[in-house]
Amino acid sequence: MSKILLFIAFFCFTYQLQAQTWEIGGSIGGAGYIGDLNPNNPVKISGVSAGIFGKRNFNGYLSARLNFAVGNIAAYDSRSDNAQFRERNLNFKDQLREASIIGEFNFMNYIPDAGPNKYTPYIFAGVGITSYAPRAQDFDGREVGLRQLKTEGQAKPYGNNTLVIPYGVGIKYNFSGKFSIMADMGYRYTFTDYLDDVSGVYADKNSFVNSTARALSDRSGELTGIYTGTAGSQRGDLKPRDTYFFLNFTIAFTFVTSRCYY
Repeated sequence: MSKILLFIAFFCFTYQLQAQTWEIGGSIGGAGYIGDLNPNNPVKISGVSAGIFGKRNFNGYLSARLNFAVGNIAAYDSRSDNAQFRERNLNFKDQLREASIIGEFNFMNYIPDAGPNKYTPYIFAGVGITSYAPRAQDFDGREVGLRQLKTEGQAKPYGNNTLVIPYGVGIKYNFSGKFSIMADMGYRYTFTDYLDDVSGVYADKNSFVNSTARALSDRSGELTGIYTGTAGSQRGDLKPRDTYFFLNFTIAFTFVTSRCYY
C-alpha cells in the first residue's frame, strides 16, 4: 500500500509540474518617457504607475498575460541641465492608459509552490494600445489640454491612441506558497511622436486663430520677452517616435488548475 501511495504522490508531483496554471497580480512603480523633452536619459522616472494582470502559465517557462496599466509622465524644460531646453521652456504632463497582451519566457523552470526553482530571471514582449492626452501649464499655472490646440500648426489634431510594443526584463521570486514577487523594467515602443505634444518645427504664429494655441506654441519668451521660435525652426528633436517605460514591483498569486486526489 505504501508503494502505491508513493507512486501516486510521485505521479501527482510530476503532473503538477507540467500543469497549466492561472495567475493574477497587481503592481506599483514608476513611469518615465524618452522623447523631445527628455531625449538622453532612458531611466528618468517622472511619475507613478500601477497595473493589474491575469496570466496563463503554460508550463514552467512560457506564459501569456493580459495587462492593464496606468502611468503618469511629465517633463519640464525649465528644470533641464541643457541651456537650449531651458530657453525653449516647454512642459507637459500626460496620463497613459495601456491595455496589452504580453508573452513571458522564464530562463529557469518556475512554478510557484511546485517547481524546482524559487526564482528566475525572465524576458517579455508583446503588443498593446495606449491612450494619451498631453496637457501643459500655461503662464498662469492653469492646466490646458494640448491636442486640440495643434501647437505645431497641424492640419488636424493627432490621435488619442497609439499602438505600442512592450519589451523588457525582470526577475521573479516565490517567497511563500503560491505567492510571488517580481521586479521588471519594461519599455514601450510607440507609433506616435506626440506623447509630449512636441515633434517637429515651430509654426507661423500668424496662422493661429486660438490665442492659447499661439501662446503655447512658443514659450521661449515668457520670462525674458525674447521669443526664439521662428517659423520653420526646430521645436522637437526630429526623431519620429516617443518611448515610455514602467518600472514595476509586483505581487502575484498562482492557481494550479489541475489537482490529483486519492
